Amino acid sequence: MKKILVTGGCGFIGSNFIKSVIKKDESIFIVNVDKLTYAGNLSNLQDISSSNFLHIKGDICDSELIYSIFKKYSFDAVVHFAAESHVDRSIDGPSKFVKTNIVGTMNLLENSRKFITESKVKKFRFVHISTDEVYGSLTDDMKFVETTKYDPSSPYSASKAGADHLVRSWYRTFGLPTLITNCSNNYGPFQFPEKLIPLMIINAMMDKPLPIYGKGENIRDWLYVTDHCDAIWSVLNSGLVGETYNIGGDNEIKNIDIVTKICEILDDLLPRDDGKMHSESITFVKDRPGHDFRYAIDAKKIRTELGWKPKESFDTGIRKTIEWYLCNKSWWKAIQDQTYGQERLGTLNK
Repeated sequence: MKKILVTGGCGFIGSNFIKSVIKKDESIFIVNVDKLTYAGNLSNLQDISSSNFLHIKGDICDSELIYSIFKKYSFDAVVHFAAESHVDRSIDGPSKFVKTNIVGTMNLLENSRKFITESKVKKFRFVHISTDEVYGSLTDDMKFVETTKYDPSSPYSASKAGADHLVRSWYRTFGLPTLITNCSNNYGPFQFPEKLIPLMIINAMMDKPLPIYGKGENIRDWLYVTDHCDAIWSVLNSGLVGETYNIGGDNEIKNIDIVTKICEILDDLLPRDDGKMHSESITFVKDRPGHDFRYAIDAKKIRTELGWKPKESFDTGIRKTIEWYLCNKSWWKAIQDQTYGQERLGTLNK
């Protein structure tokens, strides 16, 4: 793999992936296509050498642009991150999610097929990055496996489920060499502040309320972002074409316990001026519509077949994450000033 097209590489996971790949192999050249919507941030990639990387501002729904990029660079692989990804925003505006996540994915698939047919490339991989949310909600002790029936609850997860089905169908119908990964909740450096963990960290740093949906009993499986990037790399290089791989951190934690842990660490690293505990700012708010109760990934397949396993425990990963946000105030303050002031979205009160 010497030339890789990455979509959405200015976002949270995509930017971490690009940096991770170049660190592994400096001979790889990556072209990143990103529309630079609210969550796309070029500063995430500012320390990468131009000899390894080219950014093109563009929309994955633009078929002419995507095809011209394929023709010019003759990629060995596509790693497709680009997506609208926030559940609350999908409640406020579903149409953007359908367009980017479904139509955009279809456009990438079709241009990939056209490219390899015309160029007669023998080895090519299309890796589609998806989510465990396509499986719906768990209420018992079971975990999601690769064959779990899809049951999405939100416009976001429904649009990602649709994209997954398209990717799978392009493999079965057209023979496009695709792979799908479904990951659990990511956290780590450069995550946009609307998501739970960075939102809580930043609010606590600013002595603002820490709003938690419902009673905070919803459960997620948490995965440190660089562990996810390593898993994607394993799938890209060693995964079997046509297969799906679930990627999880084996860290099932209630939302209230996540926030409590963040507060405990910040009590140590950044004590409040008034002497109070950060946890005293926790506030319970009305739950999100259609809020899935529990997600849990069974990552046995990728562990046994590809030899991947996460390096970070939640305790080590969350401390690293908090320290990163403490040391990079200019990054998230710029977002507050220009894009997102940490207001609540998706309340159906509009």
